[in-house]
Amino acid sequence: MSAADDGRSLGQLVASATTELSALVHDEIALAKAEIRQDVKRGAIGSGALIVAAVLVLFSLPVLSFAAAYGIHNLGLGLAWSFLIVGGAFIVLAALLGLAAKVVLKRIEPPRKTIASAKESAAVLSSVKPHPRAVTDGADARRGVDMDKPAAVTRS
Repeated sequence: MSAADDGRSLGQLVASATTELSALVHDEIALAKAEIRQDVKRGAIGSGALIVAAVLVLFSLPVLSFAAAYGIHNLGLGLAWSFLIVGGAFIVLAALLGLAAKVVLKRIEPPRKTIASAKESAAVLSSVKPHPRAVTDGADARRGVDMDKPAAVTRS
């Protein structure tokens, strides 16, 4: 005990400790909220930058496609064949990306730990029996409301 606590009763000390613990919990919650707000702000800025980058790449694809097709045409191939080569290259690239996505998606597994924990919790809770409640004559004893009669609606 500190010198300031010498003259205080046990009840006052418990009340003081409870108040300080409550303040500590509130401060921790406020800190967590501030950190989450900061992370959300960073995430929004990063997402916005990623969206702008994706739009710029999307807009650049037709320009680069035409440049590639006309570049192939300048090598002496017909214009139609040049565009077919560029289009075919895009189809091959899309097929390769699709295969890569398929391989990655096949590696996704169900959340085994969560499923096991949920099954364990369900097994524990299935053996729990609710406490029998006292049967009343239709009145809610806590609020003094008769549940058999419709409640009056008050408007403010």
